[in-house]
Amino acid sequence: MPHATPAPPRPATRTLGAAALVGAGITAAVDEIVFHQLLAWHHFYDRATPRIGLLADGLLHAAELIAVVAGLFLLADLRRRRAVAPLPAWAGLLLGAGAFQLFDGLVNHKLLGLHQIRYGVDLLPYDLAWNLAGAALLAAGTVLALAARRGGRAGPD
Repeated sequence: MPHATPAPPRPATRTLGAAALVGAGITAAVDEIVFHQLLAWHHFYDRATPRIGLLADGLLHAAELIAVVAGLFLLADLRRRRAVAPLPAWAGLLLGAGAFQLFDGLVNHKLLGLHQIRYGVDLLPYDLAWNLAGAALLAAGTVLALAARRGGRAGPD
Protein backbone atom coordinates (compact mmCIF):
# COMPACT_ATOMS: atom_id res chain seq x y z
CA MET A 1 0.00 0.00 0.00
CA PRO A 2 1.64 3.28 -1.07
CA HIS A 3 2.25 5.91 1.56
CA ALA A 4 0.65 9.27 1.04
CA THR A 5 3.21 12.02 0.79
CA PRO A 6 2.24 14.98 2.94
CA ALA A 7 1.71 18.17 1.03
CA PRO A 8 4.53 20.67 1.40
CA PRO A 9 3.77 23.60 3.72
CA ARG A 10 2.04 26.49 1.98
CA PRO A 11 3.94 29.76 1.60
CA ALA A 12 1.81 31.47 4.28
CA THR A 13 2.65 28.72 6.78
CA ARG A 14 6.33 28.73 5.83
CA THR A 15 6.43 32.53 6.05
CA LEU A 16 4.82 32.51 9.49
CA GLY A 17 7.28 29.90 10.79
CA ALA A 18 10.36 31.62 9.40
CA ALA A 19 9.27 35.00 10.77
CA ALA A 20 8.52 33.42 14.17
CA LEU A 21 12.15 32.27 14.33
CA VAL A 22 13.27 35.83 13.62
CA GLY A 23 10.85 37.27 16.20
CA ALA A 24 11.98 34.88 18.94
CA GLY A 25 15.64 35.51 18.13
CA ILE A 26 15.29 39.30 18.11
CA THR A 27 13.38 39.30 21.39
CA ALA A 28 16.00 37.04 22.97
CA ALA A 29 18.70 39.41 21.70
CA VAL A 30 16.96 42.46 23.15
CA ASP A 31 16.60 40.64 26.48
CA GLU A 32 20.23 39.57 26.49
CA ILE A 33 21.65 42.91 25.38
CA VAL A 34 19.48 45.16 27.55
CA PHE A 35 18.88 43.14 30.73
CA HIS A 36 21.95 40.90 30.78
CA GLN A 37 24.62 43.27 29.46
CA LEU A 38 23.62 46.94 29.68
CA LEU A 39 21.59 46.86 32.91
CA ALA A 40 23.38 43.75 34.31
CA TRP A 41 20.19 42.75 36.16
CA HIS A 42 20.73 39.03 35.64
CA HIS A 43 22.37 36.29 33.57
CA PHE A 44 20.50 33.54 31.77
CA TYR A 45 21.53 31.18 34.59
CA ASP A 46 22.00 32.82 37.99
CA ARG A 47 22.11 29.74 40.19
CA ALA A 48 25.89 29.30 39.98
CA THR A 49 29.00 31.43 39.74
CA PRO A 50 29.19 34.65 37.69
CA ARG A 51 31.49 32.80 35.29
CA ILE A 52 28.79 30.18 34.64
CA GLY A 53 26.25 32.99 34.25
CA LEU A 54 28.43 34.60 31.60
CA LEU A 55 28.82 31.27 29.81
CA ALA A 56 25.04 30.81 29.86
CA ASP A 57 24.61 34.29 28.35
CA GLY A 58 27.05 33.37 25.60
CA LEU A 59 25.11 30.21 24.80
CA LEU A 60 21.85 32.19 24.74
CA HIS A 61 23.49 34.71 22.41
CA ALA A 62 24.60 31.92 20.06
CA ALA A 63 21.10 30.39 20.04
CA GLU A 64 19.40 33.74 19.34
CA LEU A 65 21.83 34.48 16.52
CA ILE A 66 21.21 31.06 14.97
CA ALA A 67 17.43 31.62 15.18
CA VAL A 68 17.63 35.04 13.51
CA VAL A 69 19.99 33.91 10.76
CA ALA A 70 18.03 30.71 10.05
CA GLY A 71 14.75 32.63 9.92
CA LEU A 72 16.23 35.25 7.61
CA PHE A 73 17.61 32.55 5.29
CA LEU A 74 14.18 30.92 5.15
CA LEU A 75 12.52 34.28 4.43
CA ALA A 76 15.14 35.06 1.77
CA ASP A 77 14.39 31.73 0.08
CA LEU A 78 10.67 32.52 0.12
CA ARG A 79 11.36 35.98 -1.28
CA ARG A 80 13.49 34.50 -4.06
CA ARG A 81 10.51 32.31 -4.98
CA ARG A 82 8.18 35.32 -4.73
CA ALA A 83 6.27 33.42 -2.05
CA VAL A 84 6.55 35.66 1.00
CA ALA A 85 3.15 36.22 2.55
CA PRO A 86 3.36 39.68 4.21
CA LEU A 87 0.58 39.38 6.79
CA PRO A 88 1.74 35.96 8.04
CA ALA A 89 5.28 37.39 8.20
CA TRP A 90 4.16 40.11 10.62
CA ALA A 91 2.05 37.57 12.51
CA GLY A 92 5.01 35.21 12.83
CA LEU A 93 7.33 37.98 14.00
CA LEU A 94 4.91 38.95 16.77
CA LEU A 95 4.07 35.34 17.69
CA GLY A 96 7.75 34.42 17.96
CA ALA A 97 8.51 37.50 20.05
CA GLY A 98 5.59 36.91 22.38
CA ALA A 99 6.27 33.19 22.70
CA PHE A 100 9.88 33.82 23.69
CA GLN A 101 8.92 36.50 26.18
CA LEU A 102 6.19 34.44 27.86
CA PHE A 103 8.33 31.30 27.89
CA ASP A 104 11.15 33.26 29.49
CA GLY A 105 8.88 34.94 32.02
CA LEU A 106 6.81 31.91 33.01
CA VAL A 107 9.16 28.96 32.53
CA ASN A 108 12.67 30.37 33.01
CA HIS A 109 11.79 32.93 35.69
CA LYS A 110 9.04 31.18 37.66
CA LEU A 111 8.87 27.45 36.94
CA LEU A 112 12.60 26.67 36.65
CA GLY A 113 13.91 29.68 38.60
CA LEU A 114 16.94 30.04 36.30
CA HIS A 115 16.93 33.78 36.94
CA GLN A 116 14.63 36.63 37.89
CA ILE A 117 14.19 39.85 35.96
CA ARG A 118 15.89 41.75 38.75
CA TYR A 119 17.06 41.10 42.28
CA GLY A 120 16.55 43.04 45.49
CA VAL A 121 13.25 44.62 44.44
CA ASP A 122 9.55 43.74 44.51
CA LEU A 123 9.27 41.41 41.50
CA LEU A 124 5.52 41.72 40.95
CA PRO A 125 5.61 44.90 38.80
CA TYR A 126 8.49 43.52 36.73
CA ASP A 127 6.83 40.12 36.26
CA LEU A 128 3.52 41.71 35.31
CA ALA A 129 5.13 44.07 32.79
CA TRP A 130 7.26 41.29 31.28
CA ASN A 131 4.49 38.71 30.98
CA LEU A 132 1.75 41.14 29.92
CA ALA A 133 4.03 42.48 27.18
CA GLY A 134 4.61 38.90 25.99
CA ALA A 135 0.88 38.18 26.08
CA ALA A 136 0.16 41.39 24.13
CA LEU A 137 2.68 40.38 21.45
CA LEU A 138 1.10 36.92 21.23
CA ALA A 139 -2.40 38.39 21.03
CA ALA A 140 -1.40 40.80 18.26
CA GLY A 141 0.30 37.99 16.34
CA THR A 142 -2.75 35.78 16.73
CA VAL A 143 -5.07 38.52 15.44
CA LEU A 144 -2.85 39.00 12.37
CA ALA A 145 -2.56 35.25 11.76
CA LEU A 146 -6.33 34.83 11.94
CA ALA A 147 -6.85 37.84 9.66
CA ALA A 148 -4.43 36.34 7.14
CA ARG A 149 -6.19 32.99 7.24
CA ARG A 150 -9.69 34.54 7.00
CA GLY A 151 -9.06 37.34 4.57
CA GLY A 152 -6.88 35.58 2.08
CA ARG A 153 -4.48 38.54 2.22
CA ALA A 154 -1.72 36.09 3.11
CA GLY A 155 -0.09 36.42 -0.26
CA PRO A 156 0.35 33.62 -2.80
CA ASP A 157 -0.55 30.13 -1.66
